[in-house]
Amino acid sequence: MHPTQSRARGAAPRTLARRIPRVATTLALGVLTAAVLAAQLPAQDNAEVIKSHGYNYFGELKYPADYAHFDYVNPEAPKGGEIALDASGTFDSLNPYTRKGRAAALSSTMYESLMDGSAPADEYGSQYCLLCESLEYDAGKTYVIFHMRQDAKFSDGTPLTAHDVVFTHDLFLEQGLPSYAIAVKKRVLGAEALDDYTVKFTFADDMSRRSLIDQVGSTPVFSKAWYEETGARLDEPRLETSPGSGPYMIDNFEVNRRIVYKRNPEYWGKDLPINVGRHNFDRIRIEYFADETAAFEAFKAGEYTFREEGNSRYWATAYDFPAAQRGLVRTEEIPDGSPPANSGFVFNLGRETLKDKRVRQALALAYNFEWTNESLQYGLFKQRSSFIQDTPLEAKGVPEGTELELLKSLGDLVPEEVLTQEPVMAHTSDAARLGDRRNLRQAMRLLDEAGWPVGSDGMRRNEAGNLLTIEIPINSSGSGTLESVVETFVQNLRQMGVDAKMEKVDPSQYTNRRRDRDYDVIFDAYRVFLGAGTGLRQVFGSGEAEFSLFNPAGLASPLVDKLIDKALETNSQEEQDNAMRALDRVLRNEFFIVPAWYKADHWVAYWDMYDHPETIAPYDLGYLDYWWYDAEKGEQLRATGALR
Repeated sequence: MHPTQSRARGAAPRTLARRIPRVATTLALGVLTAAVLAAQLPAQDNAEVIKSHGYNYFGELKYPADYAHFDYVNPEAPKGGEIALDASGTFDSLNPYTRKGRAAALSSTMYESLMDGSAPADEYGSQYCLLCESLEYDAGKTYVIFHMRQDAKFSDGTPLTAHDVVFTHDLFLEQGLPSYAIAVKKRVLGAEALDDYTVKFTFADDMSRRSLIDQVGSTPVFSKAWYEETGARLDEPRLETSPGSGPYMIDNFEVNRRIVYKRNPEYWGKDLPINVGRHNFDRIRIEYFADETAAFEAFKAGEYTFREEGNSRYWATAYDFPAAQRGLVRTEEIPDGSPPANSGFVFNLGRETLKDKRVRQALALAYNFEWTNESLQYGLFKQRSSFIQDTPLEAKGVPEGTELELLKSLGDLVPEEVLTQEPVMAHTSDAARLGDRRNLRQAMRLLDEAGWPVGSDGMRRNEAGNLLTIEIPINSSGSGTLESVVETFVQNLRQMGVDAKMEKVDPSQYTNRRRDRDYDVIFDAYRVFLGAGTGLRQVFGSGEAEFSLFNPAGLASPLVDKLIDKALETNSQEEQDNAMRALDRVLRNEFFIVPAWYKADHWVAYWDMYDHPETIAPYDLGYLDYWWYDAEKGEQLRATGALR
């Protein structure tokens, strides 16, 4: 899986949360699998060498070696102009991989990898050469050799070589996230520069062949010379940036106020087929605001120009300001082909009080989705139950066929209800009243059974006299609607006798508390998956559960571990799909998150000077990827005084 960026750990601005789409983020976790069809056949001799321009585990690559561009881009898209976005909170670092501080939005955008893990956005499970021009590997995937493009350069004009690739690999193992380093060390035995432009990775024999080639191929590459000259560390915040090889570089910044990226006029890869029709803006400007209200008012005033909306109240009621009424600001609902984020109220399973599943089930019943959606969110959302919602992989009904056989093969680890009952669904509530009496009565029975009776003061205590206390931190710069949702959840918890409270903390403190898992319950999200990969272990596995930032509950389940192992052993798409359904079923039964809401479309608003292809790629909205600036419209807006 990719080394983690700080902004993906709670520092991401709301409008930038989709810079890397949900499915592509999943790919970055190693859930993307890779090889050509012939490589999956067990009868092949490992001595057979496969050479390709890209990599996919199940099936042929969509794009041939001589492809001119991706199908969803406009190859004639003009280059130029600026797109301006908003971000919330603060930043104190330009190093996106630090474990401390808050990195500036998009600070990883300057770096490239051997293969492009964020594209194409119309094909799941594939990566194509970027810094490399080809790769070769044996059928058993015991190694991979990347043949690199000899014209690749960093933004300071120095060549990017195999020595930089090896240096970066070793740097992440030494100074990257512990969960990343531990996982990679188990799988990758070594990295070796065979010459200046050829790099070889050798893999462990006793590991799944998943997430090996795509792992090393999608790791960003840094300048060895810069790190050695400056003595900078990967795990520390800093306001200096190492040179990247990507299309953008930092132009200027003002800490906590804005950061501007500009197109590198000497970008080495601008004419590659993989880049045709992409990276179309000359400048990407990001303005920081203290809270969502200030950000929205700034959008109305034209201080920034593109907004991906996540607030249902704003979407339902706020886009009637003068510029929108005059047609100067456009709003669109664009279909989203990715599975929704697995967001909700996450239980910290490290808390003793929350280890009892009955307690978690009881607390979950305090969340009234139907009332929340109608009263606070204008009825615009649906409730999520599955970790792979609205996909063919979503577990439904009682398990049968090969899925049932797979579950039975896991023996006594599988609870009887998983084998004989339909998957756990989100509970339903009365939309007419916040406190659903039926659910609250059921919740109170569960708490009584779990040893948390109500005392004379109406509060619940255990035998030792300890209060059942639940603290939920929220980011002070976050959505006002989310704050209201948490407040009403807390209100119902207190009605049940739980000593519950919401804590509003500043962005930096919130980031630190999330990293340190200093909470009882937190509104967070688990990354989605559409395939088997060793990245599933970092998200759901026991091995890294104590410290993985991708596993905010700290889930550590022998059953989940075993099922992930089984999924990694699958040899066909059908087998893998059944394993994913079984995993969805088991994760829902573990009950470590109260599923929240989701929407099927992207909500976007922008000043009318941008265009996009008629059909948006299913796995990425792509406004920073393949949208473009319309110079004539931009000039008209400025001529009328609508924009500065």
